Amino acid sequence: MDKVILTQENIEQEHICCAMSDKKSAEGVEAKKEWLACRMEEGLKFVKLNVRGKVFIEYLPAEYAWVPIEADGYTFINCLWVAGSFKGHGYGRELLKTCEEDVAGTNGVVVMVGKKKLPYLSDKAFFIRHGYEVCDSCVPNIELLVKRFRPDAPFPRFKSCASAGLGDDVKGIDIFYTAQCPFTVPYIKLLDPVIQSSSVPVRVHPIMTHEMARDHRAPLTTYSVFVDGKFYTREVLTPVKLQKLLAEQ
Repeated sequence: MDKVILTQENIEQEHICCAMSDKKSAEGVEAKKEWLACRMEEGLKFVKLNVRGKVFIEYLPAEYAWVPIEADGYTFINCLWVAGSFKGHGYGRELLKTCEEDVAGTNGVVVMVGKKKLPYLSDKAFFIRHGYEVCDSCVPNIELLVKRFRPDAPFPRFKSCASAGLGDDVKGIDIFYTAQCPFTVPYIKLLDPVIQSSSVPVRVHPIMTHEMARDHRAPLTTYSVFVDGKFYTREVLTPVKLQKLLAEQ
């Protein structure tokens, strides 16, 4: 398996897999690369198969993970993706092995999944097959899985804020996003005309640091939408979808 590890030196030349052929997301790709480059200073690793395809794993020390969890001493997997024709060849298993061997001196590895299979989240069944176990859960239908390398290490858990919402006194629509996904930045900009013409308050909040992400009021920080202070969806909104949501208010 011929692998490429992204570095500060090669990140501009290498594709980052998840949006490599989508011209509409060019601005988001640049934002994602900038985000990755900054996270590399905190220990992030991005390892991909040396092909023009979506086959990669992205992980970093859990202390710097952009999610509201407590998992000091662990490694957090941001994303493990094997797409399309690359499935069924053992690449996912090999990438996971690469990560686990790389961080063997830590407490273990933790990953966020859906209780059932959800888009853009790692497959729970895959990790269970490779020795991971559920260590905590959080609404809506999100779980933490862990493989501990040290049997006396404390289990990772969600912070209490992860299920708190924004509060009953918050009215309108709040959209939170990071540059972790190359599609968030472009789609946020596409929403601007709808937001400007809306009579319902729509507020957009970029999450700029891992400290902000660790205090987020939902388990998923890449993109999350709240309606009247309550978590609504993690699906990236198009202008049409936002208009439909506003019509329901």
